[in-house]
Amino acid sequence: MSTQAAGEDAPDTVMPASGAPSGAAEPLHGVGVSPGLAAGPVAQVRPPAGEPPAGPAVAEEQAEAEAARIAAAAEAVRSALEQAATTVEGERRELLETTAQMAADPTLVKGASALVREAHLPAPRAVWQAAGKVAEQLAALGGYMAERAKDVADVRNRIIAELTGQPMPGVPQRSEPFVLVATDLAPADTALLDPALVRAIVTAEGGPTSHTAILARALGIPAVVGLAGAPAALPEGEVVLVDGGAGTVELSPDPERVRLAEERRTVVRTFDGHGRTADGHEVALLANVGDPDGARAAAEAGAQGVGLFRTEFCFLDRTEEPGVDEQAEQYRRVLEQFPGKKVVVRTLDAGADKPLPFVTDAEEANPALGVRGLRTARKAPEVLENQLAAIARAAGQTSADVWVMAPMIATVAETEDFVAACERHGLGTAGVMVEVPSAALLAGPILARASFASIGTNDLTQYAMAADRLLGSLAELSDPWQPAVLRLVESTCLGGAQQSRPVGVCGEAAADPALAVVLVGLGISSLSMTPRALADVAAVLAATDLATCRRLARAAVDAESAADARARVREGLPVLADLGL
Repeated sequence: MSTQAAGEDAPDTVMPASGAPSGAAEPLHGVGVSPGLAAGPVAQVRPPAGEPPAGPAVAEEQAEAEAARIAAAAEAVRSALEQAATTVEGERRELLETTAQMAADPTLVKGASALVREAHLPAPRAVWQAAGKVAEQLAALGGYMAERAKDVADVRNRIIAELTGQPMPGVPQRSEPFVLVATDLAPADTALLDPALVRAIVTAEGGPTSHTAILARALGIPAVVGLAGAPAALPEGEVVLVDGGAGTVELSPDPERVRLAEERRTVVRTFDGHGRTADGHEVALLANVGDPDGARAAAEAGAQGVGLFRTEFCFLDRTEEPGVDEQAEQYRRVLEQFPGKKVVVRTLDAGADKPLPFVTDAEEANPALGVRGLRTARKAPEVLENQLAAIARAAGQTSADVWVMAPMIATVAETEDFVAACERHGLGTAGVMVEVPSAALLAGPILARASFASIGTNDLTQYAMAADRLLGSLAELSDPWQPAVLRLVESTCLGGAQQSRPVGVCGEAAADPALAVVLVGLGISSLSMTPRALADVAAVLAATDLATCRRLARAAVDAESAADARARVREGLPVLADLGL
């Protein structure tokens, strides 16, 4: 492995950002969302059958039997998805179970059955129209509910396939490795991806925080999204080389580059539990976890602690808040995995993409800009008080070093209120999440009150760029490499330095080894990520001295676009090519 020592000049000959040799065909460009280099033949996702015909009309005497077919098909789809859910764990299981629940939703089945009985539509057409109505209603709600419209379309296509006897849409079944190409992937498809067969993923839609991106990172599968023209530009069977860090796809790549990609892919890296740069600058490498199973996986991966413990798993799919005893027991199961280590617990982040009836308003016109995160305490202060009591009880039952932070802090006053609430429960290390630009710009006075800050790059990017992070058509804006976002990170770090307070990153950006270098160069002291990314991030940092981190951070902040920032940094990190990242 080659490294770049402090003070060394960059090599005279610099490879293009994609790593392709000079003179090679220009690669296709998308948004890299999961780093890594992989090659293989293209296998396209099986498309749905499409819109069924409206006729011929169903005879009156056959209407009941035709309507009954819909319920039976929906039940078959639900059963298949639930069975598939038993084969995976964590977020992958949750995604499949969520889609299964959609298949069992009586609204869709009843609506389609009514169209058969009253309009005499054939069952496939009735399902198509009923699902379209449900999807429109969800899309109109925006945010998380709009994202659920994709689940409706997926379930619709599966039910229609069941009714018509056509192949189920989705990931093809292959015995040999392949590069999966699609317009977009349904959540249920991403949940069933097999890393042993799927070498890389390329989609025309999606963004850095889509289901596809998040699960690709968790599984260690290189992925490029937002590539215009895919899958039309990537024919079935064509061998391609995917660079998930640079966001490029090469057609008919040089065989030697394919061989090197495969060689590097098989290298297994591990994390020794000690994050640092080449010259010994300490960088805590932590894990994001969402439940006790995730905590165990993070501990096994060697994480130095938890930088983001999402507590929503205790609250989701409920009509009322869980009790203090129940919460405390669940939190204890996570904390006990990290004796003597830091665990940063985020209080309930309800609202926007996580609506909860007992703290949020389903009628908000724009949930992403509404009552979410800490703001829900205005409506239901007892929910926050009960959660802090549960966290304090769990902390007292373990030896973990428990820190607590509030999401969606926007003002100094909100910071003061949250710190005071934590102090009432004996929680002495209270911090804030920086997801709103105002918090980044006010980092100095905010951190005069709070013990630490943790930057959530997903939401900070969304609000800085005025681009819904769930909207695939704005993927190029929803990119944490945007210089405007990096300047907000820099502002937060300056505020932290002013108050001698640590600033970490717990957004998806921390899992990008190249971007991790930039974040450390800007002053970030800890990076929290999916456990799968720990070894790669550690390897790149260990090969890069702090002076280089700072120089590349300056280059990224001074760039005029996300693509330019990414290219500048990757050119200055030859270790990425050495590691196949």
